[in-house]
Amino acid sequence: MAKAFSVLLLFAVFVVGTALTPSTFLTTLDQARLKSVFEGAQPYNDVANAHYSILGLTLLGATIPNAQEACKSLSEKLDESNVASLYHAASASQYLTKCKINVGGGVQKLLDDTIREDANVVDIFNAFFALKKLGLKVDNTKVNKALQEALKKDDSALSYGYSFLIATELSGDVTKYFDNIEDVVAQADEVDEKYLQFEGGLYVSSLVVDSAYKLATKLNKAPTISADKVVKFTNYFLSRKHIHQLRAAAYFLSAVKTLTENKFHVPVAVTLASPVAVTQAEPLIQVRVTNLMGGSLGSLTVTADNAKNIGEGSIVLNKKPFVVNSKDKSLFELNLIQAKPAKGFYELTLSVSPAKADKRLIGTTGAVVKVKVTTQVTLDGVEIGVADKDQSSAPRAVKLNYPKPAASTLEADFHQKIIMKFKLVEKNTAQPVGAHQTFVRLTNQDTKQEIIFVSEADSSNVNKFELDVGSRGKDFGFRSGKYNVELIIGDPVIENPISWTLATLSLRFPEGSATTKESTNQYAAKPEIKHKFNVPEKRPPAVVSLAFSALVLVPVLILFILWIKIGVNVSNFPFSLSAVGFHVCLAAIFGLYYCYWTNLDMFQTLRYLGILAIPTFLFGNRLLSSLASKRKAT
Repeated sequence: MAKAFSVLLLFAVFVVGTALTPSTFLTTLDQARLKSVFEGAQPYNDVANAHYSILGLTLLGATIPNAQEACKSLSEKLDESNVASLYHAASASQYLTKCKINVGGGVQKLLDDTIREDANVVDIFNAFFALKKLGLKVDNTKVNKALQEALKKDDSALSYGYSFLIATELSGDVTKYFDNIEDVVAQADEVDEKYLQFEGGLYVSSLVVDSAYKLATKLNKAPTISADKVVKFTNYFLSRKHIHQLRAAAYFLSAVKTLTENKFHVPVAVTLASPVAVTQAEPLIQVRVTNLMGGSLGSLTVTADNAKNIGEGSIVLNKKPFVVNSKDKSLFELNLIQAKPAKGFYELTLSVSPAKADKRLIGTTGAVVKVKVTTQVTLDGVEIGVADKDQSSAPRAVKLNYPKPAASTLEADFHQKIIMKFKLVEKNTAQPVGAHQTFVRLTNQDTKQEIIFVSEADSSNVNKFELDVGSRGKDFGFRSGKYNVELIIGDPVIENPISWTLATLSLRFPEGSATTKESTNQYAAKPEIKHKFNVPEKRPPAVVSLAFSALVLVPVLILFILWIKIGVNVSNFPFSLSAVGFHVCLAAIFGLYYCYWTNLDMFQTLRYLGILAIPTFLFGNRLLSSLASKRKAT
């Protein structure tokens, strides 16, 4: 049982290592691009952008352009009534030489009042570091208590990331914050079994990892993050190294530098430094082994544990050491061609071991690089000829030597077929090989019309091609004439793809069967498609429409007749603004209904109705209120 468990554990470690070891790092080009992102923030529009820009340039070890102007800008853009503004300005000034931010006497009270038990973590973070960086007095006990209360209300990864940074600067026992690291890391989401990230993306993930290691450094205790999770976070960071958002870029760079320089976990990046294709002319595989910033990890030994053909699964070498490049000690080389691998795609599993034991290094086993072994090919046993479909006579075939074409033109009519066979072989070994793409293209010498066919290889890698001229006449538009026969061969692992015009073929189809160029050319202009609308239904006679309109208006006529008969008390109409306005708006709505009937569509009507509904409602509500008041008074 114990043996089985050991085997399972070794397998798990191998799988994790294979999937996780970082395969890239921050190259000089990546760092130059990030530098341009930070420099592009100038001139600074606000203190936050200035802070992240100056922080990023400092992490890169770059000179801050116009440092004095930047310092002046911090003072000009500073808002002393805003805690976040004070934090950003004070933080940015720390990275500038002889840059001091002068603030008024009320700033101390503002920042002290911000640090309270009902404040959120972000405000406490901004106020605490503003006090520290401005050289003002800080009540550590008050900060500690307020931070604990804030974390009870908000236990998100972002809040804990800020709390870890605060804890690095707090005096006294901060072990309780350090103990939270494991629980916070457990909140991270895993993607494709290769990446770990927090909700909130690159900024939150970088902040948490960076602050956790900074806190661990203060306590001189390794953070409770497993090595595989560290590598998964690393893979996520490196997958986002093309970030252009200023704040996320600054914290991303800070996290990468921390993972490069901390004394607990340093991920090893194993990167393919040579071309993917391995050839006889360039047989070396080169891998670069560095930290995440491209720096040296000291004296190392790199071993190819195995090299496996991905397609066939065969192993071509085991435990083969790489040789250190004489000029670049981070570059390691291996001659794969010496193992005589067949053409194809290969996956090399590598392990890295330092000359002097270093427990910090993680991701040293199971690193994978993928290459392809290519080869040069040639054609052998090429034959092309003409045979009768009924096989009444022996085929007439011509043997060819690549790359020379046939000396004479081949002739065939619709009673015959074209036959061709050839073998694709490696130049060096003469071993038959296959190819992913093998085509026969026939091109009409007069019209340049092309017809392409696929050639298939049998089990012995002999390609055979037959063309029944009569049955495939439609493909040619039954157009007789001379055609160039071209053989096209390509494959990802073939160095010298082949395009060879091997013969001229004269085809004859039955007379009168040829179609016109327009009917066979798929790119010719097609007849215009004219849309035909449905014929509208016949409208009823005008007499019917008028009669219907009269019937609709009859109730209105009856209304006026009854008003005349029973009498209308017009004098009782209240001539107030609300009464007149309501009736005018009501009449306008009826007028709108008429316009909808005659010329407006539904959407226009609803838009106008929405506009009229507002004054109608206001006037109507006021009118009804006044009428109700009069009734109560009487």
